[in-house]
Amino acid sequence: MTNEVRTAGRVQAGVRTGEALVAGPCRRLTPVILAGGSGTRLWPMSREQFPKQLIGIVGRDSLLQATVARLKGFGGDFEVAAEPIIVCGEEHRFTTEEQTRESGVDARIIVEPARRDTAPALTLAAFRAMADGQDAIMVAMPADHSIADLPALHRAIAIAAEHAERGVIATLGIPPTRPDTGFGYIRLGDALEEGAHRIERFVEKPAAELAAQYVAAGTYWWNSGIFIVRASVWLAALQKLNADMYAACEAAAREGEDDGKFFRPQAAQFGRAPSDSIDYAVMEHIGTANRPCDGVVVPLVAGWSDLGSWDAVWDAMDKDDSGNVASGRVVFEGATSSYARSEGGRLVACVGTTNIVVVETDDAVLVADRSRVQDIKGLVARIREQQAPEADTHRKVRRPWGFYDSIEHGERFQVKRIVVSPGSKLSLQMHHHRAEHWVVVCGTALVTRGEDQFLLSENESTFIPLGVKHRLENPGKVPLEIIEVQSGSYLGEDDIVRFDDTYGRS
Repeated sequence: MTNEVRTAGRVQAGVRTGEALVAGPCRRLTPVILAGGSGTRLWPMSREQFPKQLIGIVGRDSLLQATVARLKGFGGDFEVAAEPIIVCGEEHRFTTEEQTRESGVDARIIVEPARRDTAPALTLAAFRAMADGQDAIMVAMPADHSIADLPALHRAIAIAAEHAERGVIATLGIPPTRPDTGFGYIRLGDALEEGAHRIERFVEKPAAELAAQYVAAGTYWWNSGIFIVRASVWLAALQKLNADMYAACEAAAREGEDDGKFFRPQAAQFGRAPSDSIDYAVMEHIGTANRPCDGVVVPLVAGWSDLGSWDAVWDAMDKDDSGNVASGRVVFEGATSSYARSEGGRLVACVGTTNIVVVETDDAVLVADRSRVQDIKGLVARIREQQAPEADTHRKVRRPWGFYDSIEHGERFQVKRIVVSPGSKLSLQMHHHRAEHWVVVCGTALVTRGEDQFLLSENESTFIPLGVKHRLENPGKVPLEIIEVQSGSYLGEDDIVRFDDTYGRS
């Protein structure tokens, strides 16, 4: 029996297995990286404008870069697509593109017009995966997890992909090591080959007593959030369970625009999509009478962590003989089971601490009991209520042309260190309320000021009067670094009128 699923202007015909559409054999895996989270529980390192997936929490590379590289060297009978699909937000698109490029990967980046949780994000990825006429097997992975044993991950994905090819939604489950109320659980059904099980049902994060019962029973695994599923199977399942979400995402993908670097779904259409997670939208229906298809869970024993809190970061990292973890300039004296991180360069000294988290950045310091780190999310909400900038941004702010660091500020002045990447330039702009002095510290600056254009070298300076159009460019081969001194009655970032911008910002 045949069925059709409409995909972004095309019709894919296939063979129905149970309730899922299967369009014939497929041995191609397409990594799909969901990179739209904010990670507030890892404040002050993770901020709204620069969340944890863009930060090197457990290593030199960011979590996004580690995820992008996760399927490199994948062996066996499946081919891995060279271009992963990454779904991220508008505010993170330039850093996402920069980090993937630095990793030597040419990714297909989907820019969500608005946050709608993981189910619409995966649906956009499914439409893009099928846009070239192929029904690839998607390997959907959150961008902010840590996995220590990649060969073990590859083996688990290979097993799951065999099931996914046959029209099943497969996921990786983590055999629990302790009762944990921070994870969803999967109840195991009938045993299959190579340690896999049919999914009996998904269950939401339990209370402590119920979590202990799950672990004692031995028939529940943690939900890793990693899904392996054919694009057509996901679309058929969503169309059955949530027709409104399917229709909104289909229209947004069909009417979207691709500029060669970013794919932009049509904003108004995507805005109609209900906000929902993969678990709620589809997976929790697997064990019900209304199930869209069968589900299989494959065990993953690979040093997995969702890095959902500072306690999880402590747990995932190597420790000294006293159970302490240090990152940056840190000294322990008589401390046990503590985590300390110096990100801003200042020395952090911990004396006699037990089960404590200390995280220092340029503009904030967190001190927390390890047993209370889940409360950090509420703390960040309180900071945001006070309209403090530390809830959303770092002192060092990334831009598509480089970054700036607000070194000092007062009532009518602000000092910034600005670094412009080679070949990059700021927008042509002007300010209503401030004037600026620029001093070149390193590199060569091409300055536009009114009708004039001129070069500045190291130790040279210029003045930009209030209300004058101006632009800063780096025509050289090395980073351009300047010190900018602003003065005026209002120094907010929203006092920018852009006349021309390479990066399409308004």
